[in-house]
Amino acid sequence: MFYRLGAKVEPISSDEIDENQMIAGYLSAQELVEIGRKFGFSHTTIEACQVANQTFRSGVDVFDDYTFTELNIVDPQHVDDDNDCVALLIKKNMIIVVDVLDRDSSTKNKFIAAINKRHLKGVTIEKVVYAFLEYLIAGSAQYIEKTGNSITELEEDVIKGNTDDDFNLDLMTLKKELLTMHNYYEQLLDITEALEENENDLFVEEDLRYIANMNNKIQRLKEDIDSLSSLVVHLQDAYSASLDLSLNHTMKRFTVITSIFFPLTLIVGWYGMNFDSMAEFHWKYGYLFVILLSIAVVTVLAIIGKKKKWF
Repeated sequence: MFYRLGAKVEPISSDEIDENQMIAGYLSAQELVEIGRKFGFSHTTIEACQVANQTFRSGVDVFDDYTFTELNIVDPQHVDDDNDCVALLIKKNMIIVVDVLDRDSSTKNKFIAAINKRHLKGVTIEKVVYAFLEYLIAGSAQYIEKTGNSITELEEDVIKGNTDDDFNLDLMTLKKELLTMHNYYEQLLDITEALEENENDLFVEEDLRYIANMNNKIQRLKEDIDSLSSLVVHLQDAYSASLDLSLNHTMKRFTVITSIFFPLTLIVGWYGMNFDSMAEFHWKYGYLFVILLSIAVVTVLAIIGKKKKWF
């Protein structure tokens, strides 16, 4: 479906397209095959739109009269969901989004919302691109804030010793999400930077500020994500340190207990020699004496340990 953009948004057919008017289109991959050559798109471009790209860094192809790229789209509110994939084709006064893999029509809805934004009354290709990309990163600020709060809560759990056996798994899940968002923003930065260079003169120089502003906005989001990733790494180090500290405390307790009861081993060994000349060997109170001696030694060492704060 194509739309003529102006004072209002009008659905039109491909035969009604006027190159002097601002046109936006949302097509299926099959529709692009049928009309792609009419708009001068190369065979390789059309073929690339038939299969969903599996990576974020697909690159941007700049041709004489159009720019082409593929987008893996991440919903910041549902990072773990499968990504949508669309292709973006930009010509002079025309933007076409190709549905390569839009599972729930969410990307189409964002595209429709973008071309219907009120500020597009004085419509230009730069404004449409800006509005579409703005919808693609919608919810990012909320995701960053929510993730930051989650990291803070995990940090509090580490400090208070309230972590469970799944703590490392939670951290790995968080790191995976942040890496996905990092790659997503890197992809968008590649696109905005390529568009800002304007190698094929598709954009008016004075309106390139819209692309530059979007680039700056995405750059800030990426920096925020990278900061959160650093916090997760530090949190993982803190968790490892807390485990080491807990182990050290446990070993310290065992060492103290061993130190207190080790003299008993010496006493047992001493009186286990059974020499006839031992004074206590034939003494009727010898057994009781050894018991009391052992208790006394343990008690004295326990008092000394308590005063020295061994435990």
